[in-house]
Amino acid sequence: MALEITDANFEETVLKSDKPVVVDFWAAWCGPCRMVGPIIDELSTEYDGKAVVGKVDVDANQEFAAKYGVRNIPTVLVFQNGEVVGRQVGVAPKNAYSDAIDALL
Repeated sequence: MALEITDANFEETVLKSDKPVVVDFWAAWCGPCRMVGPIIDELSTEYDGKAVVGKVDVDANQEFAAKYGVRNIPTVLVFQNGEVVGRQVGVAPKNAYSDAIDALL
């Protein structure tokens, strides 16, 4: 299961991580988000210990969604050393996300 990331733990979990971080910005009411969710959960298991994979519910946590210009969901951002190094808006196949992680490992 992907890590639940909130405004309260975003800085610690994402920006200060020494591993690549994949963050799925989603909402419960969003149909395409429900398609991406299981992919994110799979990546969380497959990259356990190598990368941080988490989800931000944009309805409950708007601060970092706004900071990173997330206007459409799902949006998946990839972070390395606290910087955004990748962005995928909308639904993409699993390999689009895994390739982004692999490039940073």
